[in-house]
Amino acid sequence: MTTNTANSIQSTFLRQQPVKMLIGGQWVESASGKTFATINPATTEVLAQVAKGESEDINRAVAAARKAFESGPWPKMTPSQRGRLLWKLADLLEAHAEEFAALETLDNGKPIKYAKGGDVPLTVDHFRYFAGWASKLEGETIPVSIPNMFTYTLREPLGVVGQIIPWNFPLQMASWKLAPALACGNTVVLKPAEQTPLTALRLGELICEAGFPDGVVNIVPGFGETAGAALAAHPDVDKIAFTGSTEVGRKIVQASAGNLKKVTLELGGKSPNIIFPDADLKYAVRGAMNAIFFNQGQVCTAGSRLFVHQSVYEQVVSGLAEYAQKMKIGAGIDPASDLGPLVSQEQLERVLGYVESGKHEGASIVTGGERVATQDLAGYFMRPTVFDGVQDEMRIAREEIFGPVVVALPFENVEEVAARANASIYGLAAGVWTSDVKIAHKMASTLKAGVVWVNTYNMFDAAAPFGGYKQSGYGREMGHAVLDAYTQTKTVWMGLR
Repeated sequence: MTTNTANSIQSTFLRQQPVKMLIGGQWVESASGKTFATINPATTEVLAQVAKGESEDINRAVAAARKAFESGPWPKMTPSQRGRLLWKLADLLEAHAEEFAALETLDNGKPIKYAKGGDVPLTVDHFRYFAGWASKLEGETIPVSIPNMFTYTLREPLGVVGQIIPWNFPLQMASWKLAPALACGNTVVLKPAEQTPLTALRLGELICEAGFPDGVVNIVPGFGETAGAALAAHPDVDKIAFTGSTEVGRKIVQASAGNLKKVTLELGGKSPNIIFPDADLKYAVRGAMNAIFFNQGQVCTAGSRLFVHQSVYEQVVSGLAEYAQKMKIGAGIDPASDLGPLVSQEQLERVLGYVESGKHEGASIVTGGERVATQDLAGYFMRPTVFDGVQDEMRIAREEIFGPVVVALPFENVEEVAARANASIYGLAAGVWTSDVKIAHKMASTLKAGVVWVNTYNMFDAAAPFGGYKQSGYGREMGHAVLDAYTQTKTVWMGLR
């Protein structure tokens, strides 16, 4: 079934070359006429040529978004009308779930079972959740201390929002950005990652089909150095929402300073995952495997620093290595695959470079640590890797690898592991595995992370806010907390004399 769906995509959505960009409700080529290839990382074959957006295309998209915000039908719509459009988009996406799962797998490499079971349904749920919020954005009346005054607040949209999303969860990240921005009444210029633009562009077709007015959503594929930089610096963009690396996040902040646009950032992580000796070890080891090897480790919250109490350290590490060795590595489109390819040759080389760094600094590989290259696996495949003998100061223990590589680190007590877990520039997420409720609450309050999972890992829901501490960014995605990022408050004073 999935193979047939993939072939169907090849003959429909990808048939017209190049795949164009969406600006002002029209599907257009880039102003320069340039294109770029998007690659199937499982085979290294070209999936499609895509219109290559650059600064002039960003200018056109921002102008379309500004027009739609100021003078189109969008600002005249009621909140319930906006909500119905978002709900209709969710229905359309759900009706094309098989297609989107296959397209995501072809472009990104992730196993189809996770795209079908996670990425697509969570995206549908996200649009529906924020469809409900569209009619619930409320101001408040304020009992000020000045006589004869009636004072109240309004929550209003920001205007034109630029959104830059990463390649690891392309469809989900598009919904994380689009849904709250649209629910709040903004218009959007979305730049998908150059490695994985296809599901965002296909989503654009559904946005048009759902009946969103022209220019409300514009989708410009292109490279970060050109399209992304132009969007971040554009003087007529009111806000930038970015998900990606901390290094690029700093550049986004610098580029945004020209007109002091609002910025929210969801950046990198080096998340500690801590197993105490009283945990259900069978459950915890499996949880640790999912925490690091899910999506080939290409997850900002990946539990890449595995702290294990020394009394159960050997048992946990050997159990994790055993799980890793049993994982089926294969093309994502194969329903039996547990681990697909990394997204690109560049990413594979980056991860293998960290493996070499770990070996050079004296760490030991328990399992994995090498590329998988056979006649059947011609893409960017790598074995899941477990490191032992790691010191906290090693690069593999400090820097984000963004691949299927975990470093195991023994600890002795609560105070020690809390301090070591917090000794990082990052603070995106953390995991704790224990049956002691006192330890669970103590660690949850002590760990400097935006999300703490206890006896679970990588749980997400549209209603639960998500974001980082420290250099993992600022602002929140999801939940009602994200609404503050896409609205501004106006205070109105009315004299009653």
